[in-house]
Amino acid sequence: MPTRTRIEWTEVTWNPVTGCDMTSAGCRNCYAKRFAARLKAMGQPRYQRDGKAGSSGSGFGITMHWDLVDQPDRWRNPRLVFVNSMGDLFHPDVSEEFILAVFDTMRRCERHTFQVLTKRTKRLARIARKLPWSPNVWMGASVENTRYRSRIDELRQVPAGVRFLSLEPLLGPMEEIDLCGIHWVILGGESGPGARLLKPEWVLSVRDQCSKASVPFFFKQWGGRTPKARGRELEGRIWNEWPNRGNQECSMRSSNTKQR
Repeated sequence: MPTRTRIEWTEVTWNPVTGCDMTSAGCRNCYAKRFAARLKAMGQPRYQRDGKAGSSGSGFGITMHWDLVDQPDRWRNPRLVFVNSMGDLFHPDVSEEFILAVFDTMRRCERHTFQVLTKRTKRLARIARKLPWSPNVWMGASVENTRYRSRIDELRQVPAGVRFLSLEPLLGPMEEIDLCGIHWVILGGESGPGARLLKPEWVLSVRDQCSKASVPFFFKQWGGRTPKARGRELEGRIWNEWPNRGNQECSMRSSNTKQR
């Protein structure tokens, strides 16, 4: 069975790759790294390989799970699937052969919608033309501050039906974002031990830029000690805007609701 998740912008997770290491500022308080250490301590066999000390750590070594590559074939009902919540498919230690196998599964399982998210956009852009893109594959880049806005330009080179940004954890203002060719923006604050503060003016600026560019905006959380600590309300509303699934010409589907 797929792994159900509480992540608001998806339904289930699929982790053919587990493990990662720090590549930028947003990785400092990585929830997946903490979770992997707990899973190793519990004896979970997929998290017994350690990564680099200080960067990856206990139970979070890069591991390709070939036995999970065809897992979505066994899911009969259509699902919205976050690919690799516990790793990065485009990490340099993941073989190109493995990436191709994962993409072939996504192409074959057209009943599902797959949301792939990476910080390794340079490698993504370099090999994108070798991959079998299909309309049910959404490709995203994680961008935590302006220092890494080049990831947006690299994402734009990818022939995905839907290209999206995950500005989570957002660690600073993001002004004058070039949203050309971007179909969806998710924004959220950091949660867990040592969570860094998300300022309201940063959120409002991104929301207004999305509105001006007619790009759907999804506000995931303010963050804090726990993901739910400060809620999701922004100016009295819950911002759940989505791109149309499988639509190359992505248009806005809004489900904004007032918080009661």
